[in-house]
Amino acid sequence: MRRIYHQFYLTIIASLLAVVLAAGALWRFAPSETPSDQAFEMAGVLIAAHLAPAAAPSAQQQAALAELRAQLGVDLGLFDGEGRLLASAGEAVPPPARRGGGLVYGRHGTAWVIRIPDGRWLVARPPPRQRRPVLGVVVFLAAIALVVAVCAYPLVRRLTRRLERLQAGVESLAAGDLKARVKVEGKDEVARLAASFNGAAQRIEELVGAHRMLLANTSHELRTPLARIRLGIELLATTADPRRKAELEKDIAELDALIDAILLSSRLDAVDCVDGGEDVDLLAVAAEEAARYDQCSVGGEPVLVRGDPILLRRMVRNLIDNAEQHGQAPIAVEVSGNGTAAALLVSDHGAGIAPDDRERIFTPFFRARGRTVAAGTGLGLTLVRQIARQHGGDASAAVTASGLNAIRVELPRSGAAR
Repeated sequence: MRRIYHQFYLTIIASLLAVVLAAGALWRFAPSETPSDQAFEMAGVLIAAHLAPAAAPSAQQQAALAELRAQLGVDLGLFDGEGRLLASAGEAVPPPARRGGGLVYGRHGTAWVIRIPDGRWLVARPPPRQRRPVLGVVVFLAAIALVVAVCAYPLVRRLTRRLERLQAGVESLAAGDLKARVKVEGKDEVARLAASFNGAAQRIEELVGAHRMLLANTSHELRTPLARIRLGIELLATTADPRRKAELEKDIAELDALIDAILLSSRLDAVDCVDGGEDVDLLAVAAEEAARYDQCSVGGEPVLVRGDPILLRRMVRNLIDNAEQHGQAPIAVEVSGNGTAAALLVSDHGAGIAPDDRERIFTPFFRARGRTVAAGTGLGLTLVRQIARQHGGDASAAVTASGLNAIRVELPRSGAAR
């Protein structure tokens, strides 16, 4: 399996090798005509004054070359215009390999080729301790590459180790460990990816937990109306009591309402937000729903919100139902708005909500301790919060300025960014 840190690391090594090869190629195959050529020509003019004339005997040329070597401390070779050796001093040097001054590369290192004005060539090469051949430059660059490679490995490995931990977290989550989280290290893209994974894992754990609780409570809540329906059917078989028939119809309606609430809650959990929608006058919806209840008043100002009118109407109805079933009349519905948000406040004169229960009342099938079992599906406020959040808002327990128990829903006004 190809590991990502291997790819990163090999990319760095390949880049360094390319730099080394390019440097060596530039050193070896540099342009023939460079500003240094003029320096070689000047050197040829100056050296010609220390050499014997081209027509001088070989012994005289050898003696002059030996004296020049003693002064410069380099190996020298004097060649004629055809590249034939005329005299030498020191170790053998390579013959001139081209026309014009410059450098020549031999087995024993780099030598300088200097053209004498009379047509001869002088090849000079520093002694071994002074030579800096191409191989030495390449070795030096290779050493730099090795140092960079050694220093780069911990950095690359640290980066990919975090990715491996993230992969292990994803695999644990996929295997069913909903508490799987990864450590967030640094402030780079990998850290942001780890934070996003933790947020997604937290959300998945909450959703699965909510669904498990919903299913567990649903199985319990369904048994009661089903048992009453079964008993009613058995009694109807022996007597046609209209009162028992009405109770049976009521139980069926309760069961139908519970199933409808469960399906709606699951559907709202399955999507992030309401698509499209239309402008809805929240005050008008509240007035229409409040007209179905006794001792329920509506006040405030018209405020437009954008969303699904059916879901918004269901939200208002659940709020008033909750106040009627768990609170005490009279019930007041107040609609208000500011620059960007609309607020819906439903209050009653009931005993109120304990501070510890103000968040728990929005969980499915929650019942406060010490309270008698009231009518309803047990999902009313759960659906209120889900619908509010689907429209970019939220729902919370509140207390009015006069100290009354209330549920407050805030939604973005029509035209305001969510």
